[in-house]
Amino acid sequence: MSIDALRDLIPAYAKDISLNLGSLASETVLNEQQKWGCFLASAHAIGVAPVVKVIEAQAATVLSSEAMNAAKSAAAIMGMNNVYYRALHLMKNQEYTTIPARLRMNVLANPGVEKVDFELWATAVSAINGCGGCLDAHEGVLRKHGVPATQVQAALRIGAVVHAASRIVASETVLAG
Repeated sequence: MSIDALRDLIPAYAKDISLNLGSLASETVLNEQQKWGCFLASAHAIGVAPVVKVIEAQAATVLSSEAMNAAKSAAAIMGMNNVYYRALHLMKNQEYTTIPARLRMNVLANPGVEKVDFELWATAVSAINGCGGCLDAHEGVLRKHGVPATQVQAALRIGAVVHAASRIVASETVLAG
């Protein structure tokens, strides 16, 4: 199953999203692991079954089982962190930022893949989930590792397009059902 199977689920009114999926699947700014990890983490962050199935099948042709697990871990941990840290950012009472989070986040220290790859995936998921604090934190780590802005942007683009494709597929599934 290829990304074309996902593109086939996108109706004509969203042709730009379909074209962007094709372009991003051919993206060369990121290496294959970085790219497909971004796709997979983004799909799992959103959780629309047909999209997850297609992207997981495509990613499995490129990623090791460790990288597949790490991408899913990025979606899982950021699903928690993005809500928690976005809430701290939005609250007027800054006292909460001084209290330890007391949430387990061990995967951040040992994700099972190169730190840069995991950080790219966490950045894409943080964009999907709208957490500015997490975006700044992960982008800062990437910049310290010498990752150029074009690679960070590629991760953001993948997250944005997978999000749009997922929303379209979800709404079309409702209409068809």
